[in-house]
Amino acid sequence: MTSLDIAVRRTTAAQQVAEGLSDLIMSGHFSPGTRLRESAIAAELGISRNTVREAVRILELGGLVNYEVNRGAVVIAPTSESVMALYDARLHLETAAVRVPRESDELGSVREALAELSRAADTHQVRDIVTADLAFHASIVGLLQNTRIDDFYRDLTTELRYYLTVLSKETREYDDPTTIVSEHAEILAAIESGDTTAAAEAVFAHVNHNAHRVCDILRAREAAGSS
Repeated sequence: MTSLDIAVRRTTAAQQVAEGLSDLIMSGHFSPGTRLRESAIAAELGISRNTVREAVRILELGGLVNYEVNRGAVVIAPTSESVMALYDARLHLETAAVRVPRESDELGSVREALAELSRAADTHQVRDIVTADLAFHASIVGLLQNTRIDDFYRDLTTELRYYLTVLSKETREYDDPTTIVSEHAEILAAIESGDTTAAAEAVFAHVNHNAHRVCDILRAREAAGSS
C-alpha cells in the first residue's frame, strides 16, 4: 500500500477568510446592503482574489451574502417580508417539536441551552445573548430528532441572528436580559409540564410577538424610505 504524504488541515484559507468576514458582518463592521469588494479585501489581506471569492461563496451559502446584478456580493439586508418568512418557518418547526409529549431525560439539551442563555445574559453583550437565545430555540427544534431539519434551522437562524443583532437598538428586545431568561424559562416549564397544547401556545406567543415587533420596525423603515 502506497503511503500518502498529505498535510491535512482542518480549514482552508477560504474557510478562514469566510469565518473572519462572518464575524465582521455579525459585529456590524459591514452594515446591511454593503457591497463586499473582493479585490479590496484581497489586497488588504494580502491573499488572492480567488480565495476571497470562494470565501464569499461560503457566506452566500450560509445566507449572509447575496449576489446582485451589477453590484456583486452584498451583505443581506432585512425586509419585513423576508423576516416574517423566517419567523413563519420557526413557528412551524418549534410548535411541531413541542406538540409531542417529552420525557424528562429528553429535555437535557433544552435545559442546558437555558442555562447558557442565563450565562450570556450576565454578560450584557447583545451578540452573545442573541446567539444563546436562538440556540435555545434550536434545542427545541432538536427534539424532532431530524438532522436535516437541524441543518435547515441552523441556516435559517444564521440569517435571523444577523438581523436581530443589527436591529437590537431599535427592537430593544435585549435591553433587559433577565426578562429574556424568564420568558424562555416559562417556555421550558410549559414543555416540562407535559401539556403539549400549553407548550405550543407558549412557543407561538413568544415567537409571534417578537416577529411582529421586528417586522413593525422594518415596515416603518420601508415606509420612510419610500416617502
